[in-house]
Amino acid sequence: MGRPDAAIKPLGGFGIRSGDAPVCRAFEIFVHRGFSELEFAAITNTLAIANSILSREAFNWRIVSDTPGIVQGNTALLVRAEPAVHEHAFSDIMVVLGGPRAKHADWPRRARAMQRLAAPVVLLSDAATAFIRATRSPAGKVTTHWRDISVLHEEGHHPGLTERLCENSDGILTAAGAGATAELVIGLIAPFLEASQLAEIGNQLLLPTIRKTDAEQPRGAAGSEALFDERVSDAIRLMEANLAEPLSMSEVTEMVGISTRHLERVFREVFDETPARFYKRLRVKQARVLIETTLMPLMDVALATGFGSRSTMAKAVADEYGVTPSRMRARKKVDLLKFDQG
Repeated sequence: MGRPDAAIKPLGGFGIRSGDAPVCRAFEIFVHRGFSELEFAAITNTLAIANSILSREAFNWRIVSDTPGIVQGNTALLVRAEPAVHEHAFSDIMVVLGGPRAKHADWPRRARAMQRLAAPVVLLSDAATAFIRATRSPAGKVTTHWRDISVLHEEGHHPGLTERLCENSDGILTAAGAGATAELVIGLIAPFLEASQLAEIGNQLLLPTIRKTDAEQPRGAAGSEALFDERVSDAIRLMEANLAEPLSMSEVTEMVGISTRHLERVFREVFDETPARFYKRLRVKQARVLIETTLMPLMDVALATGFGSRSTMAKAVADEYGVTPSRMRARKKVDLLKFDQG
């Protein structure tokens, strides 16, 4: 698993002191409807394992929401949340789990109050994306899940946006979340545990390593190196990095260093389709993300995904998903109206 004491990047400057005898630290998990159950389980399971290793309840947590009561996650998990009362009952660390419909939450006010107390506030994936959209000029660096990073760049100018697992913006930690959540929680509780205890947490979670918070996120299909050989991964990286101005297959093969015929044979073995078709599917997938999650004009979406015209993109999207871009966006507007009225 590696040396956790060397791998963890300390999250200092939040009023958490190491070296003292461990005391009980309280986590506040702020959830919205449709919260990520993966992130929720990563937080609670990591803290529970830490308590088990320490043989006492060194870390506890409570669940709060601006819609208290029973809150459903993104599949079927139901949690009972307490009301988040402004300026009342703060915990030592606040972790916000966003959701696709979390547009009118009260957590920003609560987060600012936590900042004044010099207490950590952690925003995971959807919540981090909402913070970046709402904060035009954040102090310091920010990040979120890689799937939203390209969308944010298309929407506007975000000079502080990185692709790291976690960043600090004036006491607000924005993070990729998802499968990296457990490692972030380990980083938060690291000041209270010994290196051997941190290693045991990682071992029980079956983590092959505990990455630093400033590690770059694995991105796209090319990040799954265990699934493909190196040449396929290199080809996919080139495709993912050149969606707006697609490369020709001859350019891809020349840069990868193999023949066009060999690349086609490997892609058919792995994906049962040609490299050109795979490349087009990547562009169509990105077009759908921009159509459904932004208000960019459809012509701009077409240009951002390498289609020469709106009509060419519309045909490609319809062929892939069975619905036109206009219908996709209209469906999105209906969902937003239903949510706003509810």
